[in-house]
Amino acid sequence: MNKRRSFIVGIKSTKLSLREKSFLKKYKPWGVILFTRNIKNIEQTFKLTSSIRKIFNDKKYPIMIDQEGGKVNRLKNIISFDNFTSDFFGKKFIKNANEFNLFFKLFIDKTSYLLKTLGININTFPVLDLRIKGASNVIGNRSFSSNPKIVSKIGNYGIDYFHQNGIGTVMKHIPGHGLAKVDSHHFTPLVDKKLNYLIKKDFFPFKNKKTFFAMTAHIIFTQIDKENTVTHSKKIIKLIRKKIGFKNILISDDLSMKSLKDDLGKNTIKTFNAGCNIALHCNGNINEMKIVGNNSPLINHFLIKKTSQFYRILS
Repeated sequence: MNKRRSFIVGIKSTKLSLREKSFLKKYKPWGVILFTRNIKNIEQTFKLTSSIRKIFNDKKYPIMIDQEGGKVNRLKNIISFDNFTSDFFGKKFIKNANEFNLFFKLFIDKTSYLLKTLGININTFPVLDLRIKGASNVIGNRSFSSNPKIVSKIGNYGIDYFHQNGIGTVMKHIPGHGLAKVDSHHFTPLVDKKLNYLIKKDFFPFKNKKTFFAMTAHIIFTQIDKENTVTHSKKIIKLIRKKIGFKNILISDDLSMKSLKDDLGKNTIKTFNAGCNIALHCNGNINEMKIVGNNSPLINHFLIKKTSQFYRILS
C-alpha cells in the first residue's frame, strides 16, 4: 500500500485500455471510481473490477461509485432505482418510521449485494445536504429533508447499514451544499450565511458520523473564507476537523468541475495544501489524470492507518 498515491481516478470505458493499465501500474492511485460509462452488465463490470485489483494484487483495493438511487444511479444499465430518491425516504421517515426502516434497509441491502457482486466496495452515500427552497436543483430530491435532525438520523442509518454489509460510505458534500444557488459542476456557488447559522443548520447533519470517508463541497462560504472553495480552504477544513469533528479520510469532489478556477495542477496542489487527504478526478482523460497523479503525494501514515481501518469492515 505504501507506494500508492493520494488520488482517485475514473476510467474511460467498459474495460481497461493498455494506456490505462500502464497508468495504474506507474502512478498507483489510492482508488478508482466507476460511472455509468463503465457499466454495461454484471459480468462485464466484475471483469473490469477484477482486472483493476489484479494490477494492485489487492482483493480489497478501493473501487468507488455514486449509487444514491433516484437521479444519481450509475447502475441504470443494470437496474432502475428511479423511485428510490432520498426525498422519498425522508418523507417515509416522517410518515411511518417502521415502514421507513423496512424500505431503507431493504434498499441498502439490495444495493450492497449488487455492488459486491460487481466488485465495488465504496459508495458515495449518504448525501447529507439540506433541501433548501430557491437553491440550485443540483441537490433537490437527492436530499432527505430540509430538517437537519432528520437528515442526520437517516444519514446514521445509511452509514450503519452499508457498513453492516461490508461497504464503505462517503458522506457528501461536507460541510453542506444545500444553500448553493448554482451548480458547482459549472459555476462557483457563493454562500453568504454566518457561521452560527451554518453550524446549527447546514453543517449539523455531518457531525459525529461514523463514516470512513467524506467528500468536500466546491463552494465558497464567504463569511468564513472569501477566496477559496471548501476543497481549497485551510480554514474550513480545520473547521470540519474541529467543529464538525470529522477525523477520517477527506476526499475532494471532482477536480475537473468548473467551480475550481485554477489549472488542474494548481487545483491538485491546493487540495492537499488545504488539508484534503485524497484528490478525486473523474472524467477518465488520461492526460489530465497524469497531471493529478504527478501532483499527488504518496499516501502518508494517516492514510495507511485509516485505509486499514476501512479494510477491516470489508467482507
